[in-house]
Amino acid sequence: MESNFYNFSAATLFGQKVNMNTYKGKTILVVNTASKCGLTPQYKGLEALYKKYKDKGLVILGFPCNQFANQEPGDEKSISETCYTNYGVTFPMFAKVDVNGENAHPIFKYLKNELGGIFGSMIKWNFTKFLIDSEGKPVKRFAPTTKPEAIEQYLKGILNKETV
Repeated sequence: MESNFYNFSAATLFGQKVNMNTYKGKTILVVNTASKCGLTPQYKGLEALYKKYKDKGLVILGFPCNQFANQEPGDEKSISETCYTNYGVTFPMFAKVDVNGENAHPIFKYLKNELGGIFGSMIKWNFTKFLIDSEGKPVKRFAPTTKPEAIEQYLKGILNKETV
């Protein structure tokens, strides 16, 4: 198992490989997303956080996942329409991944191992969020129902600490 977030890579929504070391020195919020979920409106809150704090070093990485009640059944085109057109998302979106099970993306295997939740290493639902500090260390896991606005206070603390 890799021991550093920066050692991983993932394909974007349109197939371009991105090494996570691209985000070295940034505070990262990794989120497993879905287009047809009751929590999908969180895209608006995530985008608001991103716009507000991207100049202070925040990056949000969205990973669509279809493992929960078939809530991300679409292809890249329909996913991008939901994210970019319906919600105005400007943060990086990646290709659809599994977050649980044998075929879980290595990033999610790593994050679950580092920050187990109520269900141990399982991810319970869409919009589970993992916060990674600017050193690449996973520091906090947020439940799917935790609204992005509720993360802001925590985020401010981390971003201020890192800019001091």
